[in-house]
Amino acid sequence: MLQTRARPCRQRMLLANDANSVVLCGIRFADTERTCSMVKLRFLLLLLFLASGANARETLVGQVTYVTDGDTLWVQPDAGGAVRKLRILGIDAPEICQSGGKAARDLLAQWVLNRRVSVVVSYYDRWGRGLATVVLDGKDLGAQMVRAGQAWSYGWRGRPGMYAAEEAQARQSRLGVFAASHPESPRAFRKRHGSCHPDKK
Repeated sequence: MLQTRARPCRQRMLLANDANSVVLCGIRFADTERTCSMVKLRFLLLLLFLASGANARETLVGQVTYVTDGDTLWVQPDAGGAVRKLRILGIDAPEICQSGGKAARDLLAQWVLNRRVSVVVSYYDRWGRGLATVVLDGKDLGAQMVRAGQAWSYGWRGRPGMYAAEEAQARQSRLGVFAASHPESPRAFRKRHGSCHPDKK
């Protein structure tokens, strides 16, 4: 029987030798005491998140049937089944009702509408869209959109995002939305006005 000792919850998070139990803050996960219960809950949620992310990863090839805006498109898989609503991973294009939104949508549609693309879905968001890397003729569409100045590299928690270098190039060349002296990011726009599609973002 494992002895419990009072200590701060952040001190220790260990896997027990027994594969069926976890030790958090000096107690077994199966222990019914309330000590460190919030830590346990967060740990479980983390495990579920990681598991869902792993299960979400998939690849497909299909034809683009519709473009909603500069970062969202619909793909009909060659293998059949329902059309898939996808958001391009790593970018944030202007809202369709935001300055530059229609230009971003039109450019993406010009590139991909009715064409076949390769897709790698990494995650799903809370709206059910697959967050995906989309490739056309060997070119990463996320990188292409940001490089053209039609989208921001999607940063998170102070990190610049996966297309930071492309965004820096677009800013330096004053392309697309970055032609403005103080372009408003889609995130800031949504914070002030809400989304043009409340069910989307």
